[in-house]
Amino acid sequence: MAVSLLGRAGHEPAARESGFPAHREGVQRLLASYHAIPPGAVVRLAKKTSNLFRARAATSTPGLDVSGLASVIAVDPVARTADVAGMTTYEDLVAATLPYGLAPFVVPQLKTITLGGAVTGLGIESTSFRNGLPHESVLEMDILTGAGEVITATPDNEHADLFKGFPNSYGTLGYTVRLKIELEPVKPFVALRHLRFHSLRELETALDRIVADREFEGEKVDYLDGVVFTADESYLTLGRQTDESGPVSDYTDMDIYYRSLQHPDGVKRDRLTISDYLWRWDTDWFWCSRAFGTQNPRIRRFWPKKYRRSSFYWKLIALDRKYGIGDKLEARQGNPPRERVVQDIEVPVERTADFVEWFLKEIPIEPIWLCPLRLRENAVDADGERAWPLYPLEPNRTYVNVGFWSAVPTVAGQPEGTANRAIEAKVTELDGHKSLYSDSYYDEAEFAALYGGDVYAQLKNRYDPNQRLLNLYSKAVQRK
Repeated sequence: MAVSLLGRAGHEPAARESGFPAHREGVQRLLASYHAIPPGAVVRLAKKTSNLFRARAATSTPGLDVSGLASVIAVDPVARTADVAGMTTYEDLVAATLPYGLAPFVVPQLKTITLGGAVTGLGIESTSFRNGLPHESVLEMDILTGAGEVITATPDNEHADLFKGFPNSYGTLGYTVRLKIELEPVKPFVALRHLRFHSLRELETALDRIVADREFEGEKVDYLDGVVFTADESYLTLGRQTDESGPVSDYTDMDIYYRSLQHPDGVKRDRLTISDYLWRWDTDWFWCSRAFGTQNPRIRRFWPKKYRRSSFYWKLIALDRKYGIGDKLEARQGNPPRERVVQDIEVPVERTADFVEWFLKEIPIEPIWLCPLRLRENAVDADGERAWPLYPLEPNRTYVNVGFWSAVPTVAGQPEGTANRAIEAKVTELDGHKSLYSDSYYDEAEFAALYGGDVYAQLKNRYDPNQRLLNLYSKAVQRK
């Protein structure tokens, strides 16, 4: 395995052949498609797939042609950087960097997430406690703005305001055409320790300490996340990079990764290849594949491996949305329709147990995912202002992402989104934020206070003066 990561005989392979000529052709097609959209019409991507869970309005207007913007342009293994087209999936990005023993600083959990999507819509994973969020390892971006111009934004050029305001803008200020990102060295294997907790308060304390120390009981911690099954059964998974050879587990076949965490007490150990570790959640879409029956051994045995991945589950979700299959099945059993509760939220680490205890009592969904994060040292400008104004987490503070992805029964007479509204209120009460990839119900004033306010308005006026793109509130809450 060590040889396959670093090339034959242990030598680094030659640098990836530059894809800049093909990329320039893709940019020209993108610009041509922009100018073909009628003046006054809203500009959108011509995408058949999405990792968003909020509904999108149907439109007959042609979209932007991004077909030439889905590849890794070049990898520089010496500088440890990569130039990547904005629509490139992390699956393709990781496949291009691992041969050099390198990986992006943060690799979101699902293969179909794109680099541009993770930057404009935020992403997170088990390196976020030391590497922050994906946009923090971006060195520069080429962005197609709402005004139809492709500009280069860096932390310190004339478009630094857009560079800093782009994360969490969800394509309402423009779309990434190219991103230059930092890469970090990785080793061939990840050694795992699954720590069992019987108390959420004890888990919170341990999590905070591990983030601060970056080690546990004398072993370095390179990766850190967790899963809560019940109030008295929760786990932290500590990963350590290693080049030591030995047996590894395989969770792409009959065994299911999240079930492997569970054990009666103490510590359970495991090992994965670096590739299998990065995609450990994708095979079963965390635990959401159980909704399709794929965790039933009798079904799983005959479910082709190539369809055991998040991209295929997305297609099943799309069919359910189109035909209302789930609600129809519930109705046949005399049950009410279900409210989709698909969210990622962040709360300060010291409020983690408060939120999770409330959630387990009020929202009948389990398991839930935990992922700690801290913004990197570049999270503050030279003038002391927060560098990422549209998702204003505090520098030098540990947060915990809590992810939950399922549905709950609706109750007659209650307003639309009752569970989601309750979650939003609780997150705000605990000084947290929630991601905007799914349904949101904030009023406009509260939304502005949480997600950029005047800073966003100024960026919108500068880079999309004719309002060719939807504004953030319309896209995230009104779902136009």
